[in-house]
Amino acid sequence: MRRIWNLLSKSKQLASFASPASKFRVNALRSYCDQSHLRCQNRPGKLRHDPYQESVASELENLLARLEQYEKDMEEYHVNLANWEKQRENERRRLLMEEVELQQKEEDWWKRTRPKNMEPGVGKWVSYLKREKKLDSLVGRCPTAPSAPKGAYIYGNVGSGKTMLMDMFYSATEGIVKHRRRYHFHEAMLRINEHMHKIWKNQIEEKPLQSTIAGWIMSLPFDMKAKEWLAAEERYKQEVQMKNILPAVADKFFMDGEENAKGASILCFDEIQTVDVFAIVALSGILSRLLSSGTIIVATSNRAPKDLNEAGMQKEIFQKLLSKLEEHCEKVLIGSEIDYRRFIAQKSENQVHYFWPIGKEAINEFEKKWHDATGRLGGRIISNTISVMFGRTLEVPESCDGVARFTFQYLCGRPLGAADYIAVAENFHTIFISDIPVMSMRIRDQARRFITLIDELYNHHCYLCCLASSSIDELFQGTEEGTLFDLE
Repeated sequence: MRRIWNLLSKSKQLASFASPASKFRVNALRSYCDQSHLRCQNRPGKLRHDPYQESVASELENLLARLEQYEKDMEEYHVNLANWEKQRENERRRLLMEEVELQQKEEDWWKRTRPKNMEPGVGKWVSYLKREKKLDSLVGRCPTAPSAPKGAYIYGNVGSGKTMLMDMFYSATEGIVKHRRRYHFHEAMLRINEHMHKIWKNQIEEKPLQSTIAGWIMSLPFDMKAKEWLAAEERYKQEVQMKNILPAVADKFFMDGEENAKGASILCFDEIQTVDVFAIVALSGILSRLLSSGTIIVATSNRAPKDLNEAGMQKEIFQKLLSKLEEHCEKVLIGSEIDYRRFIAQKSENQVHYFWPIGKEAINEFEKKWHDATGRLGGRIISNTISVMFGRTLEVPESCDGVARFTFQYLCGRPLGAADYIAVAENFHTIFISDIPVMSMRIRDQARRFITLIDELYNHHCYLCCLASSSIDELFQGTEEGTLFDLE
């Protein structure tokens, strides 16, 4: 219910989607937004002073002040790390060539290696560990990363300004920190799935041996069998490194193609939650890896960290995630009981884009709104197809230059998910949804999809117009097979 109010309040007709403190210190304000945006936000009637938001802003300002030096420290660290990795790789190759030369001196070496290859896991693992230990003594340990400033875990009630403050902070880091990402929970999970799929696909693709032998091996003065052995050792090293897929996904989180990895990294994560076992396992593995490698995380949630997993799923793994978050993030509560987005929506004169109950009058008003919106754009209504992640597509029955209309059943009564709703939100700035029923446990799955849909429309700043069976306050209060609860 609150999500609907939130989206209605963020429609393009409304002035602002939250209310930050209007009397921040000058340097704090300059830190969070440019002066033109600041002047716009401080116009009378758009913002209200909120001491809770001001407290959070102060925490974020302190973090922002430390980022410039941290970026420089991380750039220097990554230069040292790259030099260390290059030296270690050169030494590793030298050791491998020494092993080949030594073994080739024995006349029946290749015959005696055949039985060993019957059980590659044991022999290769022992050889790998011995080689890594020797490299530690030759090259030394990995350079120590600089201590990262603590991030922030911002939690509090819906509509209290968490996302707004996080987004203002994220905007302020532009030009200070090179590697930045801002994800909502649903988008992050999709990206994680996408990266995992790519890694698994690369791992299971079988290529001819010749094509898997690196150029540096092919140029060595050894016979083909020796080169094949070296190639097998190379592949085994990669398999060891990729065995835990979640750290591998985390390492790709900030990289686009051949993008340079030097410098600090910041992840802004909106609405962190643990809705199922996969979310707990994936977030634990990836966030732990990012935090351990120096990434600063600023996250928002409606729940305190310890309350994220009230269902008690994967307790041991969740506890590791919780420990990491508490070690690397300051817990910051926005204690306001005011839902500013609902407050704005209720006071707005332009709030007439939620029509109920379904009847002649509401249908006529809804249709008028639709014809007004499409008429301004030329009025040519067509059906089209939009691309969805993972190579899928979604048919859009009615659309007109950025405006689309769907029924509730079409979007939520079928097995669609966040990827589909993100595609809709990215392709259309205005969405009309008709025939929204009162939801209860009988259609729990549809209710979940509807909430995910609203989340993505909200995240992409879409305008929403609804034709529903009841008021927003009663939309999730159906009693068939029980009233819905805790669908977050």
